[in-house]
Amino acid sequence: MSARGKEAPPLVVIGSANADIYVEIARLPKEGETIVAKSGHTFPGGKGANQAACAARLSHPTYFIGQVGKDGYATLIHDAMETAGVRLDYLNKVEAPTGHAVVMLQPGGQNSIIVVAGANNCWPHPENGSKQLHVAVEQLIQRAGAVLLQREIPDSVNIEAARIARKENVPVIMDAGGTDAPFPEELLECITVLSPNETELARLTMMPTETTEQVILAADKCLEMGVEEVLVKLGEHGSVLVRRGRPPIFQAAILAPVVIDTTGAGDTFTAAFAVALVEGKVPADALQFATASLCVRSKGAIPSMPDKRAVKHLLEGALSDTR
Repeated sequence: MSARGKEAPPLVVIGSANADIYVEIARLPKEGETIVAKSGHTFPGGKGANQAACAARLSHPTYFIGQVGKDGYATLIHDAMETAGVRLDYLNKVEAPTGHAVVMLQPGGQNSIIVVAGANNCWPHPENGSKQLHVAVEQLIQRAGAVLLQREIPDSVNIEAARIARKENVPVIMDAGGTDAPFPEELLECITVLSPNETELARLTMMPTETTEQVILAADKCLEMGVEEVLVKLGEHGSVLVRRGRPPIFQAAILAPVVIDTTGAGDTFTAAFAVALVEGKVPADALQFATASLCVRSKGAIPSMPDKRAVKHLLEGALSDTR
C-alpha cells in the first residue's frame, strides 16, 4: 500500500481563487472623491484558496478544486498554494481572467472588499442532467474526511458537491461568506456545519444578531432550515457552536496584540475547525484549535496563515494565561 493510501482522509475544498489587490488607505473615499493610497500590493487569496492553504499549512492532506485563468494572477495563486502544500491535481485553467478582489485596507486592520469573479464563475453549465464536477472529483469527494464550501462560486457547483458528499456521509462544512443571495433550500439540507459571521447570519435569517441571545435564536432558525450545526464567528467576541438538542458551546477569542489585516481571518477559522474535526477532535477542542489560528498579524490572507506548530504554541500560551 502506498504512503498516500495510509494517510488520513483528505479535506476537499471546492471554491474560489482570487488575486487580492491591496490598497492601504487612511479612510474610504467619499462619492466622487479621489484619494491617494499609502501603498499597494497583490497577494494570493479567494475564500476557497485561503481555506485550502490554511488546511494544508496545518499539515492535513488537502485538495483544492477551483478555476483560474491563464494569466499572471493564476501563477501567483498556483505558486502560493503549492508552497503551502495544497494538492492542485484539480485546479482547472479556463478561458477567462483569474478572479480578483480589491481590498481597501484601513488603519486597525479593517477592510472593504470588491470581488470580480472571473474564472470562479465559468464552470460548465449543467444541461440535461450533465454534471459540473469531473468524475475524478466526485470520487475524491466520496473518500474525503470532509468537504469545505463557500459562496464565491455558483450555487449549482456547491449543490452538486454537497449532494455527492451527503450520499456518502461525508461532512459538508459551508462557510456562508461570498454572495449575499438567498441560500438554495437543497443546499441547506446537505450542510453538516454552516459557518456564518453575525452579519451573514442576520442576512440569512432576517433576524437581529446584536446580542448573544439573538445570535442563538438566529442560529436555531438555521437548524430549522435543515443544517445540522451552526458555527457563528463573532470576531473579537469569539465564537459559538449551536447544535440541535444540545447546549451551545462558546469559545472566547484569543486577541492579537496588534491587528494588521483581518482579510482571511474567517476563512482561516473555518478551515482550522474543519481540520480539527476531520482529525477527530471533539467540538469544544476543535473550537479552541480554530480560535488559535490567528492570521491578522500581517498583510495578506495566505501569507499570514500559521502552521500547526504556531497554532499549538499560541493555544498553549492562551490556556496557561487562564490558569
